[in-house]
Amino acid sequence: MGTTQRAVPIGRAAGATRQRYRVWHGGLLASDYAWALGFAIPYVVIFLLFVIYPILYGFYLGSEPSLYSHLFADPRYSTALVNTLVYVGIGVNLHIIGAFLLSGFFMRKRWWVKALLVLYILPWAMPALPAFISLHWFFDGQYGMLNNLLYSLFGIDGPVYLNYRWLGMACNITAYVWKNMPFWTVIFLAGRMAIPQELYEAAAVDGATGLVRFTNVTWPLMANLYFVCTLLSTIFTLGDFNAVYFVSGGGPNMSTEVLATLGIRYAYTLSLPRLGVAEVLTALPLMIPLVFILMRKLRMSERQL
Repeated sequence: MGTTQRAVPIGRAAGATRQRYRVWHGGLLASDYAWALGFAIPYVVIFLLFVIYPILYGFYLGSEPSLYSHLFADPRYSTALVNTLVYVGIGVNLHIIGAFLLSGFFMRKRWWVKALLVLYILPWAMPALPAFISLHWFFDGQYGMLNNLLYSLFGIDGPVYLNYRWLGMACNITAYVWKNMPFWTVIFLAGRMAIPQELYEAAAVDGATGLVRFTNVTWPLMANLYFVCTLLSTIFTLGDFNAVYFVSGGGPNMSTEVLATLGIRYAYTLSLPRLGVAEVLTALPLMIPLVFILMRKLRMSERQL
């Protein structure tokens, strides 16, 4: 006696097949999770190898207390710490204030202002290495363009800028401001463009002058952006290496070193990698509060939105 087989509709059979692969109530198939894991795992591995591992290894290298006693006894470290505070404090405020003021100038709609903006952005757009090397030779006391111009135009023999500590620091700060101020100017320019023009028109109807419009319209709407840019610039400047290394070279006699360059000097020039890592870790008490304030400020801005 033959057995009878019951026909199953094709749609129902396909649905049953899909059902066997469902593992959660989210509606995704197990194969979808397999693809997701396949794409995510390489990024997780790269993050562990190139982010987490170097950070942990750096803390391991700088974990010996004797390194810090040796570091704090080195007069070059105290000099670099003072230089860093001066470099960051003056450099950040100069180029942030200058960028904020220049962004108002570049808001003008004249064609020559737009052409000037393109030229103004060029220092930031060009690579850092040739830019700072050219500034090193610009400030050179014997062959530099600055002293040659002073002598040709006014008959003045300029000093050897890079042979003195504070003149060298001034050259480093000038180079850093010249290179980075265009970037922040563009940021502030974008912020000014986002302000509704109706507010300025209403202020003009009320008879507000330029200064009154700035204090009552522009600044209240730009203050948050200004504060965030200042924090970001401070964090970037604390880790800046290029300007000091390629303009003054840390000289004379390592008197213009900052924390970023002195750590490299310890690790590579003096072949003391553990001391170099320890020196860089001493900047964390300055860096961590800035990052915390920045994250808190960004979180508050998100809540306001």
